[in-house]
Amino acid sequence: MTSTSELDSRLVEAHDLARSALFEITPEATVGEPAGYRAHDDGVVSLRFANEMPGYPGWFWTVSVAAVEGEDPTVLEAELLPGDEALVAPEWIPWSQRLEEYKAAQAAAAAESDDDSEDDDEDDDELHDDGSSILHAGDVDGVDIDELDDSGDESEDEDDEDDDEDDEDDDHDTVSDGDGTD
Repeated sequence: MTSTSELDSRLVEAHDLARSALFEITPEATVGEPAGYRAHDDGVVSLRFANEMPGYPGWFWTVSVAAVEGEDPTVLEAELLPGDEALVAPEWIPWSQRLEEYKAAQAAAAAESDDDSEDDDEDDDELHDDGSSILHAGDVDGVDIDELDDSGDESEDEDDEDDDEDDEDDDHDTVSDGDGTD
């Protein structure tokens, strides 16, 4: 709480005026006891009241009051402001900076995955204590694709040659347009 010798005591004691202003914007049950004040350089005093709303711990109802010479104090504004212990949103970061951070994280992840791919060869030879190979997430059926027999590749090549011969036969076929001349 700040006080100065020029502080108008009427402003510091304007709790009733401040409370009535708060009751215009929030239910009476949400406003707690006075929680101090802050004097500003321009003669304005902000009166603080405890907040009783669930979900806003550490926040204070704040009413700024001022008085012109020869006039009664008047309310300038009333608002709910966070205190030192209030839970508040993190500081806003512009999209361009967040995008740069995202791109840097993606580049780092790509570099890490390149490092991991070099380590994949070492993972192929993992064995249990009994000598059987360790199944990984991709080995759901119990078959390690690296252990499949390569002899099946020869029969596939022969089938491909047969397909090529069939294609050549198709090239020599004639199509009739129905007029009897082919």
